[in-house]
Amino acid sequence: MKKGKKFKRRRRLLLLLLAIVIGILFIRSEWLGRTIYPIYYKEEIIRNANLYQLDPLLVASIIRVESNFKPEAVSPKGALGIMQLMPDTAEWILKKENFGSVTVEDVGRKPDVGIRLGTWYIQELLRQFDGNLVVSLAAYNAGPGNVRQWLKNKTWSGEESTIGDIPFGETRHYVQRVLYYYGKYKQVHKNL
Repeated sequence: MKKGKKFKRRRRLLLLLLAIVIGILFIRSEWLGRTIYPIYYKEEIIRNANLYQLDPLLVASIIRVESNFKPEAVSPKGALGIMQLMPDTAEWILKKENFGSVTVEDVGRKPDVGIRLGTWYIQELLRQFDGNLVVSLAAYNAGPGNVRQWLKNKTWSGEESTIGDIPFGETRHYVQRVLYYYGKYKQVHKNL
């Protein structure tokens, strides 16, 4: 009977020790963090973030939420590419800024094009909304017209503390997820 109790006690101790070691690795391991929160297309993200004066980790966070770094992603609503731009938004961006021979179709096929146009659009939304990141993220997802209406009608204050007041559940969740990943990327990818 005593051998059985000793065995169970040792087993529990071993499991506890293993859980502690895994916990420490999970919390402190750069390798594990980078495995859980990877960034693909780093060069393109950094190049375009620098071009449009944005934090590359913000761009990576948006990409993570939009497509999980899948360049040929197409949403059920028709959003295209790695940064999930709607075709009419991509068309508007191409008319607004000179991107050479880039086409809307390129947005859904070429990650570099999707990243460039999406990063330009984030910078444009930040300009339109006076640098308010939370409002700009909501506009990226729901469209600037909807967000302007929410702000005008005082449906939403535009503050991070009131994200729960965003009328569209999808947009509310989107903003929360981008901010979550942005925080994680800042912890894990400090040298980017």
